[in-house]
Amino acid sequence: MAESPSFAASFDDPRITAQFCRRVTGSAGDCLLLGVVHDHPASVARVERVLESVEPETLALELPTAALPLYRAYARDGESDAPPRFGGEMSAAIRAAPDAAVVGIDAPNWSFLHQLVTRLIADRVSTTTARRVISSLGGATREALTCRVAATLTYATSMTVTCDEPIEYECDHADPPAEQAAHERSHVAGVQALLASVRTDDSALAYRDETRERCMADRLEELRSTTDGDVVAVVGVDHLETLAESLSS
Repeated sequence: MAESPSFAASFDDPRITAQFCRRVTGSAGDCLLLGVVHDHPASVARVERVLESVEPETLALELPTAALPLYRAYARDGESDAPPRFGGEMSAAIRAAPDAAVVGIDAPNWSFLHQLVTRLIADRVSTTTARRVISSLGGATREALTCRVAATLTYATSMTVTCDEPIEYECDHADPPAEQAAHERSHVAGVQALLASVRTDDSALAYRDETRERCMADRLEELRSTTDGDVVAVVGVDHLETLAESLSS
């Protein structure tokens, strides 16, 4: 894999490590991937510190395009010397890179739907599996539309409309960086161990998630080939390795 092992080491911050950072280089350009745990203080701090240093041309977020206006509103809300109250690492990333072009790379979008339907037809999946795949898209679509409506209300009124409450962890933004980093690593290890212990043959879920990652990788490939400056992507840590491998192949 083509990446810079020295990038994370250039920061004197225990929250910025190779486990959560990948700089992928290639003929099409470079892309810096930042893995995050949603709403975790260490993840919020990581994107803030890195983006303040890198100052990217393009900021790619694991969000559907329809949700971007709401997270932009979150980024403007609250005190400037503290992380945004809502939106976690995504709104923190937008605030930390005010001059960057912000792009949503997650489903639902037309590219995702086209690739998903094409794959289902090519693989000749059963009607039951196809129905389960399509049904699983309903929640994501409703969430994206809810974000769009919430953004409209936030812009039109003096209220900050939220779609969900922030996740609370056993550490917060006031804790020392080393404590935040240790808690985040422990949390990730625990989740990964739990997932590894659960056997699943849910082909519908696999079709959806694999297609999501493929579309995100395609979009990042397009962005780094058409952007003159740096491209930084903020994605869930579970997608980090797959996206890095896709972009370096």
